[in-house]
Amino acid sequence: MTPTSATAADYLWFAERYPDLTDGYCFTLVEGLTPGEALRRAGAEETGSLSGVAAICEVSYDTWDEYDGDRLFVAATTVGDGWVLLVEANGFLGNLPEQQRALSEGTRSVSHFSNIGTGERFHWIEDGRLRLRFEFPWEGEGSDAEAAAAVMRAAGFVPDEDDERGNRLRREAAFALAERLTGVRLTPELLETAEYTGGLVTLR
Repeated sequence: MTPTSATAADYLWFAERYPDLTDGYCFTLVEGLTPGEALRRAGAEETGSLSGVAAICEVSYDTWDEYDGDRLFVAATTVGDGWVLLVEANGFLGNLPEQQRALSEGTRSVSHFSNIGTGERFHWIEDGRLRLRFEFPWEGEGSDAEAAAAVMRAAGFVPDEDDERGNRLRREAAFALAERLTGVRLTPELLETAEYTGGLVTLR
């Protein structure tokens, strides 16, 4: 785990700045790959470059409408010290076992998924091995689930299903936990100014 003091409070900007993403998104960080390599591992056919989250949202929703969910759009960019970020609006590739295995082969990946209809999920995978997975913070599983409990609390998760108020910032806490595991801090400026490589994945 990477030393950082990130908490849910550091990501309160997300819902305000990106309302088009709050209904459904998936963010995946993979170490040591280029954007092109990550897209190929995810099974994507490259579609060209684009800038900013607004453009990603527009293409993602247009793709969903055109293909009725049979194809998903994903965008990749280099971030931090040797990481690639995959951004999906209304997508879930980073939540699928096949993509998780491929993306984490020989390296590690951290993904968090949120959808207004199907809930939230967090995954930390290393070379195909599950280190941490949870839908609710009190139900973590994986080889590092017990050790990660303290880091989850520090990030802002409350391991108590009866504490609705304490867990109201689970989405923001997921960003903070991802930062604590990777050392990559996401900011509105980074997301808006990054140059992304887009890709289309056909679901089989």
